[in-house]
Parts: sequence; C-alpha cells; structure tokens
Amino acid sequence: MTLKYFLEITVDGVEKAIAAERGGADRIELCADLPVGGLTPSRELQRSVRGTVHIPVYSMIRPRAGSFVYADSEFAEMERSVAVATECGMDGVVLGVLQKGFKVDVGRTRRLVDLARPLPVTFHRAFDECTDLRKALEAVIQTGAARVLTSGGATTAVEGAAKLAQLIAMARDRILILPGAGITHSNIAKVAEKTGAIEFHAGLGTVLPYSSRDYNAWEVEVRKLSKQLSGLL
Repeated sequence: MTLKYFLEITVDGVEKAIAAERGGADRIELCADLPVGGLTPSRELQRSVRGTVHIPVYSMIRPRAGSFVYADSEFAEMERSVAVATECGMDGVVLGVLQKGFKVDVGRTRRLVDLARPLPVTFHRAFDECTDLRKALEAVIQTGAARVLTSGGATTAVEGAAKLAQLIAMARDRILILPGAGITHSNIAKVAEKTGAIEFHAGLGTVLPYSSRDYNAWEVEVRKLSKQLSGLL
C-alpha cells in the first residue's frame, strides 16, 4: 500500500480556507478567535466555508477560551454546537473536555462523540494538559474519538517528538495521533521522521500572524508544507 501523508490546516475565514486548499491542504480545521487557541465558528462561517472548498472541513467545538473544564451550561452549548456543525455539512468536529485534576472527562467526551456520529471527532490539545499522557490516551480511546491532536505535552511538536513517537506506538490502530504545534515547512519532515506520524496539523501562527490577510503568503506557506510531505513519499 502506498503511504499517503495528510496535512490539516487551521483557518478562521473563507479566504484562508480557499488559500489552504489551493496550497495543497488535505483537510481544514475551522475556528473562530485563533489568538486564544480557537473557538466555535459561527453557523454562517461554517456554511460559507463548506460551500466554498471541496476538501473536508472539521469545526472546532469550544465555547470559550481558558480551562477545558466546563460548567453544565457550557457543555449544553457544546452539544448544540455539535448539532449545528452536522447541520452545516461539516465533515468532523474538534473538541476536548477535561475533569478537574487534568484528566480526560470520558463521560462527557463520549456523549459528544455519540452526538456527532457519524462525523469523526478529534480530541484537541486539551490532551496536552493532562498529567499522564499515557493514561489520557487510553481515556480518549474509550470515548470513541478518531484522533488526538497533540504536541506530546511539549510546547511544540518538534520538542515533543519522542513522546509523540511513544504515543503513536501505543495507539497502534486504535486511534490516530495527529502531531501539531509549531509545525512549519522547515521542520515537518523532521517531525515525520522522528514520530512515524502520517497526519500533521499546522496553524502557521509561528510563520504568519493570525490576523494576516495576505492570502497569497498563506497559500505559499501551505504549499511549502505540502511539498515537504510529498518529498517524503
């Protein structure tokens, strides 16, 4: 079987989504408010992006910035947001729920995974706040999520490459580990080599400001990433 690397790009608008697709992205993570780590995008933005690009689009489900421990009212908002994402034709959702003590909230996360079906769920970098990543991985697997977006608990995926490799070995065919954080065209090949990952996530915040509206530059950076992955095949 021919190995296929997969590139996910985070965007916060229609123009960036178009530029990411032109640059060779395989999937889009759609967010609002990227400077705070990404929040749930509006219904209108989801519909606009879904109606414009042809690659898969995953919607962030995160009601506010800060802690990933949510009040009942916030969790109810997340449930409604999953329904909106389905209604808007999203191809998947991205979310993460923790308990106090920096552990995965298996019950609540499983509830959202079940609500999202048949859409796949990516458990986002709330994972990296967990005190024991090995136990956290087993917990996320219990929820039925399809992926874990993680830097291996480090500031960047490059710094967490050794832990990412361990997580990928642990995950086997049970769940997909999606390295992310600080990935650029200059280090994505190194991350691939050191981790054995086949999917990669980039927000390009270390290359271009999130506020940038230079969509040509955005497309160029995505194309550089895609080209690096193609060169590994």
